[in-house]
Amino acid sequence: QVQLVESGGGLVQAGGSLRLSCTASGSWFSINVMGWYRQAPGTQRELVAAVTSTGSTEYADSVKGRFTISRDNTKNTVSLQMNSLKPEDAAVYYCNAGVRLRTWSSDVSAYWGRGTQVAVSS
Repeated sequence: QVQLVESGGGLVQAGGSLRLSCTASGSWFSINVMGWYRQAPGTQRELVAAVTSTGSTEYADSVKGRFTISRDNTKNTVSLQMNSLKPEDAAVYYCNAGVRLRTWSSDVSAYWGRGTQVAVSS
């Protein structure tokens, strides 16, 4: 019903920048929150940044001031600009969306992309 496809991962030197993008496709009534999570080996998946349909944002403390999340509701995309990358930012980054599928139901379902690898060399 809803597919999320990420792009933009890769290898970068510490201090460098990467931009991740995620595009949603499928059928839905509305997409509420869109966000990025990450998971490094041996750790739990954690929220990196999220943005609501009206543009309110939330960031993990570890990325505040370095990462910027943005959203284009007309294109169903969410992007994450990552600057001043650190080795500890290395992880698989996952796109997430909270989707309301039907007008007659207020239920919101969570969808995930397959993830994109971000590697940061020191």
